[in-house]
Amino acid sequence: MNPRVLGPVVLAAVLLASACGSGSSHPAASSSTGIQPGGGQTLAGAPGATGTGPVTTGASSMPGMTMATTSGTGAAPAAPVAGNAVAITGFAFSPAALTVKAGTTVTWTNKDADAHTVTSQGSGGPLQSKALGTGETFSYTFTTPGTYSYLCTIHPFMTATVTVTP
Repeated sequence: MNPRVLGPVVLAAVLLASACGSGSSHPAASSSTGIQPGGGQTLAGAPGATGTGPVTTGASSMPGMTMATTSGTGAAPAAPVAGNAVAITGFAFSPAALTVKAGTTVTWTNKDADAHTVTSQGSGGPLQSKALGTGETFSYTFTTPGTYSYLCTIHPFMTATVTVTP
């Protein structure tokens, strides 16, 4: 078989089927061993399902699990927070949206084990930190009102804003 002709899903199915062989120790798929939704869940499109949307569960269905929401996931953007400190933790800037008055010095502290930067998006912005190791800080005093978007150049999915008011 030519893998370039097969799509990734078909190729995965072919590889899985060929890996299992006839001497497999796992049970054959059947209606009694198929995927079943947990309590309070429905599988959209499954026989007998009444829901048409995504699988939903209550908060207690996966104890100990927390999911961070980030922009780009369809979640509403974070409401701006007042203050003058930003923690870099869990590969995110927290808060992701900060509002300060002109003249405020904001300090970023890296609480992750990995290095991060605080760098203005676009060219020529005022935020240009070095790579911050664990426990290191970067400070900047905002003097001009406006919205300053920034990111970590090492991990560009990490983005946030500081809004400066008069």
